[in-house]
Amino acid sequence: MGAGLGPPGEVGPRDWGAWPDEPRSGSPGRSGRERGRGDGLPASEGEAAGPAAGEPRSRRGRGSRRGERRSGGGSSGALPDGLLPDGPAEESPARRGAGADPQAVARAICLRLLTMAPRTRAQLAEALHKREVPQEAADAVLERFSEVGLIDDEAFAAAWVSSRHAGRGLARKALASELRHRGVDEETVKDAVEQLDPEQEAETARRLVRRKLSSTRGLDPAVRTRRLAGMLARKGYGPGLAFRVIREALEDDEAETAPFTEDSGYPLD
Repeated sequence: MGAGLGPPGEVGPRDWGAWPDEPRSGSPGRSGRERGRGDGLPASEGEAAGPAAGEPRSRRGRGSRRGERRSGGGSSGALPDGLLPDGPAEESPARRGAGADPQAVARAICLRLLTMAPRTRAQLAEALHKREVPQEAADAVLERFSEVGLIDDEAFAAAWVSSRHAGRGLARKALASELRHRGVDEETVKDAVEQLDPEQEAETARRLVRRKLSSTRGLDPAVRTRRLAGMLARKGYGPGLAFRVIREALEDDEAETAPFTEDSGYPLD
C-alpha cells in the first residue's frame, strides 16, 4: 500500500526513524576483549605490557571503562523509535528544510498520526497546516489517502457512534456534537447517528438511571429527579425521554423499597 502513495525512495520506514541505530564502535554491546583497555592497544598487547610502575591496576582499568561508557552508544533518553508525536523523525529527508519534498513531508505526518489512532480528513488537514505544509501538497496527499481508504470519514463516524454509545452511554445529540468537533460534515454526522435505534437509546438511558439510582436513595424526590436528569442531559439525552425514564425508575424503586404493612394484602403468618 505504501508503494502506491508516491515515487519510490522519497520516504521509507527508515526515514521515519522506525529502525534502530546501527552498532557503533565502543558501544556497550561489544565484548570486553574486543573493547580493549581504553589505551589504544588490543587486549592481548595491553595485558602483556601491564600497568606502569606504581600505578594501581584497578584504578586505571576503572577509569578507562568509565570513559568508554561516556563515549559509547546506548540510550539517549529520546523516544525509542526516534519519532516525533506528530511527524517524521528529525533526521529524515522529510525534515531537511527547503530541500524536502512537501508531499513526502505530508505523507510522513499523516501516516504517523494514522498509526496512533483513526483520524478524520479535517483533523489531518489541520495537522498539516500547523506543520506549514503547502496547501497544494496537503490536498494532493489527503486526496490520495482518501482514494486508497486510509481516510474514510463515513467509517470513522459509524465506528465512533457505536463505540461511544456502548462504552459511555452517549445519546445522539452528544455523539453528533463530538463528530462535528472532529470535522465530520453534517450529512455524514446525520447518517451515523441515525444508525442508533431509538429504543436502544432509551434502554441505555434506563441502564444509566438504574446504575445511579441507589446513590440517591434517602433524598427528596425532587432532588433525585434533578440529579438523574442532569446526568442524562450531560450525555445528550433530551428532557422528554429523560424525565419519562426517571419517573419509571423512581416508581419501581419506591415499590421495591416500600415497608411491609398489614394493609399490603399478604398474611402475616
